[in-house]
Amino acid sequence: MPRSLLVRTFLLLATLVLASTVGWLALFSHIDAEPRAREAASLATSTVNLIRASLFAATPAKRPGLFAEFSSREGIRLLPVEEDDKVVGIPEDSRFHVLMRENIVRRLGPQTRVASEVNGEQGLWVSFRLDDRDDDEYWMVMPRERVTRSFATRWLSWAGLAVVLALLFAWLIASRISRPLKAMARSARAVGQGRMPEPLPEDGALEIRELAHAFNTMAKDLERHERDRSEVLAGISHDLRTPLTRLRLEAELSVADDNARQGIVADIEQMEAVISQFMDYARADSGEAPVATDLAALLSSIGERQAAIGRPLEIDIAGVSTAVVRPKALTRAVTNLIDNAWKYAGGATRLSARRDERQLIIDIADRGPGIPADQEERLKRPFTRLEDARTNATGTGLGLAIVERTARLHDGSLSLLPNTGGGLIARLTLRAG
Repeated sequence: MPRSLLVRTFLLLATLVLASTVGWLALFSHIDAEPRAREAASLATSTVNLIRASLFAATPAKRPGLFAEFSSREGIRLLPVEEDDKVVGIPEDSRFHVLMRENIVRRLGPQTRVASEVNGEQGLWVSFRLDDRDDDEYWMVMPRERVTRSFATRWLSWAGLAVVLALLFAWLIASRISRPLKAMARSARAVGQGRMPEPLPEDGALEIRELAHAFNTMAKDLERHERDRSEVLAGISHDLRTPLTRLRLEAELSVADDNARQGIVADIEQMEAVISQFMDYARADSGEAPVATDLAALLSSIGERQAAIGRPLEIDIAGVSTAVVRPKALTRAVTNLIDNAWKYAGGATRLSARRDERQLIIDIADRGPGIPADQEERLKRPFTRLEDARTNATGTGLGLAIVERTARLHDGSLSLLPNTGGGLIARLTLRAG
């Protein structure tokens, strides 16, 4: 079966239309056979009776001319029955022909023979005698077209036109059913990527209107909850920065012991880093519009900033140029992946990017211990850490969640893959649009 609801619905409706049309044609053919058989039998018996009466009324000398008149004007011939005639009877598998023969025999008598072919010549052949005491028997031969009419020619053309019109209406019905569902699927995909779609039109059938209204309400609720969550995180982070700055100043001025002072400052810096991650997570989908961006320049600037803080990168970005992305969100995502690579692998890190017609792929590779394959999806969830060599218990567990949300905003995905020779490849795959 096709996967599309539109095609499935159309095929079901088309099957119903075709089956009902074939059924009606078969029923009509069955019902129409009896009156057509009576009509053909009536024509044949009337012709035989007319010929018999004409022969009785005509003198023997005029009968040949009468035969010629019947043949030239009406296409009806009279032939004597010979003992060696090769007679082919009426088809027994045709209800029309069986009924026609029964009607002819009932009207002309049981001695009447009806054939469809005699001596290789087709037509409607009906035998008769001038009277019951006459030993001479004749064939009355009528063209087949005089007693049969083409059912297909008259009705199949109309049935074909009716089927075409019905299929057009079936396509219209199927498209009206699938159109709002397609729009809802696009909106649901947008919600899943963290974007607020345009409200769905609440029209059409009652069930479609109720479904669209429920979806619009759900989308508005999700947007409100997301906005409230972002405001809470941003408010908490903002309120914490002032006391942390004050603590840092007091530590620098009041604590005489260098080791104690450095420990306090380190703790404050760690808390500020946690707050920064909260802020990044809160504004991961803050409404930044996608714009055409020089990816090579963006990734090069990230590499320069990392080198400035003592984190040199091996960079291979020759295969990328301009793409439509959210530059700030993408910068945060790539920076988070580089931070993870330096924090947990602590060595050589490679940043590479390539692009094909449909995808933009950014890889951050390290030589650390890697992660188990069965933990990949779990680590993408917020506030989740892996308690092993790749885990810093002081982190928030938001880094990969921020990258995952950024990937969804770009209709892409985040993959954590094993690196050849050991280590991890964090692969950010984005739609190249």
